[in-house]
Amino acid sequence: WVAYQSNETGRPEVYVRPVVPPGAVGTAAAAGGQWQVSTAGGVFPAWRPDCKELYYLNPAGVMTAASITVTGTALAPGAPVMLFPTRVSGGGVDRQQGREYDVGPDGRFLINIELDSAVAPITLLMNWKPEGRK
Repeated sequence: WVAYQSNETGRPEVYVRPVVPPGAVGTAAAAGGQWQVSTAGGVFPAWRPDCKELYYLNPAGVMTAASITVTGTALAPGAPVMLFPTRVSGGGVDRQQGREYDVGPDGRFLINIELDSAVAPITLLMNWKPEGRK
């Protein structure tokens, strides 16, 4: 199975379809269909390591998950569940940035987040001589 995003509905959505073996184009094996996983927009899909769930970002940049059940040649995506806001650069919909997250083998997320613009001030002490060292 391959997960991908497409804007064939007019907005980016996440889909899954079977991988077509080489030489099977135009045959019954290639006509496996596709299943829409996202329901309100989605980009940058990534599989959970056991392939039983698909993660993606919704248009607000919230990490979303949908369970995936495969029975023979059919796939049944579960209802999408919002997990947490990611604070990724571009809000998750800036496709120029590319995917700003990944899922590790243990199922944990590695996310490249946008830092807060307010930076704490730096205090620099010069020629400081503590009482014990004269």
